[in-house]
Formats: sequence, structure tokens, C-alpha cells
Amino acid sequence: MGKRSKALGMLAAACLTVGMAGCGNDGGSGSGGLDVGIVLPTKDETRWVQDETRFQEALADSDYSTEILFSQGSSAKEKENVETLISKGMDVLIIAPHDGAAAGAAVEAAKDEGIPVISYDRLITDTDALDYYVTFDSVAVGEAQGQYLVDNAEGDGIPLYLYAGAASDNNAFLFFEGAWKALQPKIADGTFVIANSSAAEGLKDKAELDRQEIGSIVGQLTTNWDPNEAKNKAETHLTSAGPDLKGDVSVLAPNDGTARAISDVFASDGAVTSYTITGQDADMASIQYIIDGKQTMTVFKDVRTLVEDAMGMAVDIIDGNTPETTATYDNGSMEVKAKQTDVIVVDQDNVKAELIDSGYYEASDFTGLE
Repeated sequence: MGKRSKALGMLAAACLTVGMAGCGNDGGSGSGGLDVGIVLPTKDETRWVQDETRFQEALADSDYSTEILFSQGSSAKEKENVETLISKGMDVLIIAPHDGAAAGAAVEAAKDEGIPVISYDRLITDTDALDYYVTFDSVAVGEAQGQYLVDNAEGDGIPLYLYAGAASDNNAFLFFEGAWKALQPKIADGTFVIANSSAAEGLKDKAELDRQEIGSIVGQLTTNWDPNEAKNKAETHLTSAGPDLKGDVSVLAPNDGTARAISDVFASDGAVTSYTITGQDADMASIQYIIDGKQTMTVFKDVRTLVEDAMGMAVDIIDGNTPETTATYDNGSMEVKAKQTDVIVVDQDNVKAELIDSGYYEASDFTGLE
């Protein structure tokens, strides 16, 4: 069996297997160099540890040599990681940037050495030193979050608390763009009342926002993907909110880590009688929160599929083939060819079918699962 067919076979098998975080990922390539270098943003977020595990599972028995490095929230460390992988003779770079714009220096170093670059999950912006992008449909993620709040809204005048990801992450803008698309008509007609953003309030009658307008809102509501920052913001917002902005509320939380922190704050306020809160990533801790009724939903982004897309693309490049793409993204300097992966809304009604029956998690990972 050839290297490519064996690797892709293992990728398919990995999609049916979990729990192999300890697997190695350095199968010999036979060329004396490194086939695929992978750089992930940080080990401090559950999401990226999950990605590392899925890469390890997919590559454990392949003939492709790989190395995974973490940048730990530092663009300087990110560039150092790329340079380390270049020195090891890597053939293809897969990189999820800490800061989409600052990562340009890192990927330009790879391109200077003739190394193809795949931007993973987060888009690297303002550089033409990029070949491909594999991603979930980030606008669709935000739209699913916003639509869930709309579908679960009862009555009118519902206080709406908005939160966003990091202003340095292009995905945070795309998530908010999608959420606004679903929410804005219901803000304009009075179903929702914006509770915590003067910038969003000033734009409530505008259906489509440009990047600068989205940036003005994200700048007010950024959590920087940090649960502690999300907790502090939520506490500040609820402290300053009057009784008319409490009661039954809706909360747009950008991801699961921030959702848990924000939900804990809202749950502790006696004047908040109920809350509907979004999330994304299907973190194990948030699945338990959903089972327990402490988080309402999450957007499941099956990392197994994203890893398979990224590695399949890398293998195609190594073998001299043209990877399949389904979309393009404007990164400010070029139109980047991309492959998108679908997302799934998960709540109490379908959590078992989507995450347990599919083999993504084990039932024994949770309590109270029916």
C-alpha cells in the first residue's frame, strides 16, 4: 500500500476511533525530512487539545512523518515554531494562527523556503504567502447560534447580551457576522433589546454590517476567548443592568469556554429567572453543562472531519496532486482557496445522537445522560 492510500485509510479509521491521545505521530517518512509540520495556537484551550488528539489519532500508523507544536498564545513563539519545522525539512505546513494578521511573518518564512502553507480553522490575513484554507463555515456557525436564540425567543423585549471572540481572530468577525444576520431582524422588531453594547444598539437597524462596524461591536464585547475575561465582563454587565434587563434573557456566547463562564455568572444572579445561552466546539465540559441544563446549546464542529480535510490536502500536495476546494476567502491580500466543513447544532434533544452514537465521545464521559 502506498503512503498516500495508507494515510488516508488511517484517517478514515480514525474518524471511528477516540481516546488515543497518547499515540505517537512520528512515523518515518523514509526521506529523512519532515512531511507535515503542524502549529496550533495554545494548549490552554480545550478545543486545541482536542485537535492535537485527533491529529495524533489520524497519523498514528501512517507512513508520513509529522510534528505538532503549540504557540501558547504568542506570535513570536508561533514564528519560532515554524522556523523549527523548516529546519527539520518539512514539506507542508498546517497552521492555526494565534493572531491571523501577525501570523503572516511565520508563513512568509515557510513560503520563502518553497513550503506550501495550509491555514487551519482560522484564516491567516494580509499576506499572499498562503496556499489553502480548511475551515468550518464560520458565518454558518454564528448564524446557527443567532438562529437558536431566535427560535427559542418567547414574547418581546427580551434582554439580549452579546459577547464576541478575540479581535485578533478573523473567525470572531465571521461568527458575529453570522449571528447578526439571524438576530438583527428580531432586534429591529423589538423581540430582543440589546442589553450590553452601545455600538450594537447604534447599528440595530442595519441588516448588514461592514468589517469596521463589526469591529466596533467586537471591540466592546471581546472575551479574547478567555473564560476569566468573559466572567468579568458578564459580572460588570449584570451589575450595571436594571431589572428591565434581567428576568428571562438570551445570551450570545462565542464558544464553550466563555459560555460556561458567562452562564455561571447569569445563574448566580437572583434577578435572572432563566437564560438561553449559545456556545461552540462541543467541549466535553460544555456537553455536561448542556445535560445539566446550565448551557443551552453548542455548535458541534467535528474536528475529525477537519483534520481529515487538512491531512488529505497535505497528502495531495506532497503527491503532486491538486487538493479539492469548495470555496474562497478574501484574506485582505488574496482570494484563498478553501474547503469548508459543515457544522451541527447540539442541545439536550440530540446530544446523545450526535456526540455519543457517532463515537465522538463515550457515554461514560458524562453523568445524567439518558
